Amino acid sequence: MTLNFQLNQDFIETYKSIKPNFGFNGLGQLTYHRTYSRLKESGENEQWYETIRRVVEGCYSLQKEHILKNELGWNDTKAQRSAQEMYDRMFTMKFLPPGRMLWALGTPIIHEKKIGQALFNCAFVSTKDIANSIVEAVKPFTFMMDMSMVGVGVGFDVLGESKVVIHQPKKQAETYVIPDTREGWVKSLELLLASYFGQHFNKQPTHEIEFNYSQIRKAGEPIRGFGGISSGPQPLERLHNQIKETLNPLDHDKISITAITDIMNMIGQCVVAGNVRRTAQIALGDADNTEYRKLKDYQWNNDKQTYVGDNAHRAAYGWASNNSVFVDNNTDFKDVAKQTAINGEPGYIFMDNIRAHSRMCDPADHKDHKAVGTNPCGEQSLESYELCCLVETFPSRAESKEDYIRTLKFAYLVGKTATLVNTTWHETNRVQKRNRRIGTSVTGVTNFIEKHSLEIFRDWLETGYNEIQSWDDIYSSWLCVPKSIKTTSVKPSGTVSLLAGVNPGCHYPEFKYYIRRIRIAKNSKLIPQLKDAGLHIEDDVMDSSSVVVSFPIHNEGKSLNEISIWEQVSLAVFLQRYWSDNQVSCTVTFKPEEADQIQPILEFFKYSLKSISFLPKLEMGAYAQMPYEAISKEKYTEMKSKMKSNFSIQSFEDGKGEKFCNNDTCLI
Repeated sequence: MTLNFQLNQDFIETYKSIKPNFGFNGLGQLTYHRTYSRLKESGENEQWYETIRRVVEGCYSLQKEHILKNELGWNDTKAQRSAQEMYDRMFTMKFLPPGRMLWALGTPIIHEKKIGQALFNCAFVSTKDIANSIVEAVKPFTFMMDMSMVGVGVGFDVLGESKVVIHQPKKQAETYVIPDTREGWVKSLELLLASYFGQHFNKQPTHEIEFNYSQIRKAGEPIRGFGGISSGPQPLERLHNQIKETLNPLDHDKISITAITDIMNMIGQCVVAGNVRRTAQIALGDADNTEYRKLKDYQWNNDKQTYVGDNAHRAAYGWASNNSVFVDNNTDFKDVAKQTAINGEPGYIFMDNIRAHSRMCDPADHKDHKAVGTNPCGEQSLESYELCCLVETFPSRAESKEDYIRTLKFAYLVGKTATLVNTTWHETNRVQKRNRRIGTSVTGVTNFIEKHSLEIFRDWLETGYNEIQSWDDIYSSWLCVPKSIKTTSVKPSGTVSLLAGVNPGCHYPEFKYYIRRIRIAKNSKLIPQLKDAGLHIEDDVMDSSSVVVSFPIHNEGKSLNEISIWEQVSLAVFLQRYWSDNQVSCTVTFKPEEADQIQPILEFFKYSLKSISFLPKLEMGAYAQMPYEAISKEKYTEMKSKMKSNFSIQSFEDGKGEKFCNNDTCLI
């Protein structure tokens, strides 16, 4: 497609022959081709210089459309100069847009179909208003499904508990023929839930809904637009049946915390099976609520390879959300910390700190007094129906402090530009246009500290934060939009950090020498090229349709084996103090002997944190083909010696896109 803004062709020609500096011994290169390289009309894949061109031209096209629509005066010469500098800093991976933008920006999804939410990482929706009307009762669930189907991870709360009485529909069934569209799937959910919620509002029995699935394309057929292969109608049919099985026993009862969470999780399960390969949800509830805290009260029976306990059936879909609790300075952490020590859940959201503070080193400003939750990874405070856009910067790849500070201008601008688009939800558009929230993130934090020092990093962060506020003054004035309520964040990262070859977010690597495994489809055209490059490839023991590719990785700095639970939390507090006016997404990995430190840590840092989560350190070999496996230096050298030193791959298939805010699910 032809965009409104185009980079000078002579400028682009200079980058054609430059080999991008992907990270991790080819892992970054594979990640790019598998995830972001789109097919061109010629049937060939984009190369890195073409992907960056598409993204930059898409970014400046959105700016140009906004400026011209509002008759604010566009200067092509200045825009060309600015876009070329953005291109270079993105091409050399001094910063990168979110994976969502790498995949969607500059495509018909954004510029023709106008599905603006496809640019955003995450969202949040509250259930607190479901008592207001039948429309409000259904909307949080349909929002979850609609956003999930375009790859947006969604957080939700359970504040709608007891606010609607469930009534099993009694009248003669009405039939809905489901169109083969995203909107059709969402509408079917809306109709089904309305049939159970309607009598509460209308005081009359409702019609039962029967569904005709005949128009939904069969399993295995290609999906245009968002890509992938159709799953057929089976996941949607299962969702409908699961919801009926959940709500029928509640006839004449008030909707429960369990029902709200289960339905949201079932939606996530449906979307995964429906070809969006990962889902990201966070459920937020009261730390003192026993029902909420027991939602994941089931354990894995190693002997029988099954889940056990009263809630064992919930394991089929309960995995879809990471469950966290609202806490404050008065919370008694004793019991909930013991629960976290078992399997890492729940995580912790300090809403009083979120609403009162931007950076924790600054006086309380109460900018976020309307915030009601967070995105699935916990790094963005959000109002209900609000989205977040996260752009990653790599200070460890900067040539100097001045170079990094200059990079922040363009990283910030990408995030600000995303706030110009409209979504298909007017509730979202209203809050987006008012808040203009973005999250300019730092990634590879531990790489930088190992290379320099914590004090040098503090200096860069403080100068950088002030620089972003200055640019927000300038660009908000130029675009004639409100200043952003928040501008900085620390996301957990994932595939984007793999491209650049840095540690994700503020996390330390698992090991000093390790194997990093990536799963790809068994019929992928990449496999012969990867074999030729000397990489180890084996069948996936869990998925017969996939293979597992192993990359040897060497981390020169400290690994998690050398870092205590207190050090990890202290780094999150440092970043919350000097950089992030939103939040810091930090999943603290703890050893068995450190489990009793979770409560003291929460008590000590409760005045400094906005969000935090914990994860027990897995024993080596806990299950086959783990994503990370420690190896010896000798094993690393052996695997590396079998690899071609400078291999290059071409995918010949459309990149799948980063579905959510991380490469698998959010780490929180």
